[in-house]
Amino acid sequence: MKVVYLLSLGLLLSFSSYGQQSTKKANLLWSDEFDQDGFPNPAKWTLEVGDHGWGNNELQLYTSGQLKNARVQGGVLLVEAHADASQPKGYTSAKLVTKGKGTWQYGYVEVRAKLPYGRGTWPAIWMLPEENKFGGWPKSGEIDIMEHVGYDPGAVHGTVHTEAFNHIVGTQKGEKVLVADFASDFHTYAIDWRKEQINFYVDGEHYFTFKNTGKDYKEWPFDQPFYLILNLAGGGNWGGREGVDPLIWPQRMEVDYVRVYQQNPNKLP
Repeated sequence: MKVVYLLSLGLLLSFSSYGQQSTKKANLLWSDEFDQDGFPNPAKWTLEVGDHGWGNNELQLYTSGQLKNARVQGGVLLVEAHADASQPKGYTSAKLVTKGKGTWQYGYVEVRAKLPYGRGTWPAIWMLPEENKFGGWPKSGEIDIMEHVGYDPGAVHGTVHTEAFNHIVGTQKGEKVLVADFASDFHTYAIDWRKEQINFYVDGEHYFTFKNTGKDYKEWPFDQPFYLILNLAGGGNWGGREGVDPLIWPQRMEVDYVRVYQQNPNKLP
């Protein structure tokens, strides 16, 4: 629900004005409410294309211009993966990025989403640097606002990767939280990214902090603009660790909205 109502003693009270005041004070920098049916807004999103595995031996071909893989419908963005025998690896899906269209250095980023289920699904809401200021991955950093692998239902992960801290060498920094109804209800996944730390939230509840150590870019490359990514992978090194269930497809990640604020609207004075 994007406007909350309270019915009490016969009075209908709208909190929309409060929400507008909070948004104004928090300074909403960028958003997509997905109010127009059809393809995702090309002024805000680019769909990346390819089936080269994306560095993780993933199975899907990411497509562009295919409504079955990426569409806005009924006020919600649908990122949908399909089994497709015509493709060499057997699957199609979508990956939306704001690169070149929306980038931010610090701020509060929140995405309200409902996740897919089933072994082999790997949805993600994450961020990469607009430019590789310190070199290629992982030197310039990665912020994973939300990742979920279907073989471990309900375990939602928030993680950062840098040259010093990354999963290739087993030093990544992150935490997980249980979201039992991840596939049946919408939840808000967010980060509060500041100069001194990055805080991770689900539904406004803080569960992990990655602190700026004050050392060089190898531990804190997060002083440059990053862009946002929404994608649904199939299989891969992590998502496919316990195989891929061939009977669950199609699967989708549903996104109610994406909002980027200058500051956390839930922590205003």
